[in-house]
Amino acid sequence: MLAGMRADLLRGHLDGLLLAVLADAPAHGYELGQRLAQRSGGELDVPEGSLYPALHRLERGGFVASAWRMDDGRRRRVYRLTRSGRRAVSASREEWRTFSSAVGRVLG
Repeated sequence: MLAGMRADLLRGHLDGLLLAVLADAPAHGYELGQRLAQRSGGELDVPEGSLYPALHRLERGGFVASAWRMDDGRRRRVYRLTRSGRRAVSASREEWRTFSSAVGRVLG
């Protein structure tokens, strides 16, 4: 799941990470996985078995909407943020700043 880190470190953060890369622009699942890998410097390599269930969970929660589109001659499901998803991105970023700061103080 993670190239350079333990997979359990990602648990609980994947939804927020997906929302953050979706804030850039709508995309299909494979492209979102590529964005995560690129923006993390190759540290995050999320397998399809984790990526798509997370996208479906976000869609059920109303944070993401999807539609089928033709892309490079292939039919793909393209995901986009909803208004609730955009608010969730901001909340997720603030929550992460608070959490990472606290962990940094504990671990030194």
